[in-house]
Amino acid sequence: MKSKWIVTVLGVALAGMLAVGCGGEKKDDKKAEAPKQEAAAPAKKLVLGVAGAQSGDLASYGLPSVNAAKLVAKEWNAKGGVNGMQVEVLPMDDQCKPELATNAATKLVSEKVSIVIGHICSGATKAALPIYKDAKVVVMSPSATSTELTQNGEYSNFFRTISYDLIQGKAAAEFATGALKVKKVAVIHDKGDYGKGFAESAKKAIEDGKVAKVAMFEGITPAGVDYSAVIQKIKASGADCVLFGGYYPEASKIVVQMHKKGLKIAFITDDGVKDDTFIKLAGVDAEGVYATGPQILADNPVFKKAVADHVKEFGSEPGSFFSQGYAAAQTLLNAVAKAGGTDYDKIVAALHSEYVETPVGKIKFDAKGDAEGVSFSVYQVKDGKYVLVK
Repeated sequence: MKSKWIVTVLGVALAGMLAVGCGGEKKDDKKAEAPKQEAAAPAKKLVLGVAGAQSGDLASYGLPSVNAAKLVAKEWNAKGGVNGMQVEVLPMDDQCKPELATNAATKLVSEKVSIVIGHICSGATKAALPIYKDAKVVVMSPSATSTELTQNGEYSNFFRTISYDLIQGKAAAEFATGALKVKKVAVIHDKGDYGKGFAESAKKAIEDGKVAKVAMFEGITPAGVDYSAVIQKIKASGADCVLFGGYYPEASKIVVQMHKKGLKIAFITDDGVKDDTFIKLAGVDAEGVYATGPQILADNPVFKKAVADHVKEFGSEPGSFFSQGYAAAQTLLNAVAKAGGTDYDKIVAALHSEYVETPVGKIKFDAKGDAEGVSFSVYQVKDGKYVLVK
């Protein structure tokens, strides 16, 4: 029994050794026959951040820039990308709120972006800019018009494809006193960087013109429900015109409540109100309202193509600041191409020196970051649509 047991164990052991040996030989054969392939290197990409209101009350101002960026990126990618890099659009929502804008900027910086379209609202832009500046990220807004964003020279990384409130407020004031020949103007605003800046510029222009008087200058509570108190003050001031700085949620309520109280005087406002959403909110009370807004170059071939591409791609007409967002995407990607990469100083230099044909004209940027040659026009609501007046 003992010798039989020893033989059995030796036999099992030998069989195991042979099995291991055979297995090893087969594994080696597989290596020889099919060597392991190295993983392909990921395609190079250029991330274009798009920050702004993409949800909430002011989403209609931010979403057109996302669409514009996608269209421009698609065009570059079809031609091989920018310096061989495929462009990827990365939207980041801030709802036009400063506290969310800093979060959005921090996220984009963490994603290692070097160029950003945004932000949409002046207050949000102002809050986010220090973060981009510290990270050496180039930012270009299609709609932030606060004068100080460029005119105080603090942010050399900031550019915009729209003009600023010192010019916009003056345009509104000159239209009121010149074309409409008003004599007493009630200037009100939403206390924000944008609305108050516009109102202050308009007030100064009225006072400098000396053909009309500022009957009152007052801030309102944003997101309010009842504006009867300020409307009563407007009535008491004897104003024959209201000039409002702010956005359409407040403007629509003020206009409707003015008319309900029998106060039907000229109402002039800014590009924060020049949006179809204002007309939807105010309804019939929107009729006759004037608003300044970016000049539209309807005969510009680039403008025509951009609008046609939007209709084809998204099935609708583009919204507010689409042209400015499209121009921002064009000029930023062109600057990266001219810079030969994402070097901050080279991108900034290209933006200052390279002209680009865009929907807002053939532009480059002055020493302060403002697009040369862009301006404002005056529009009026007629039959439920904004139409050009001047």
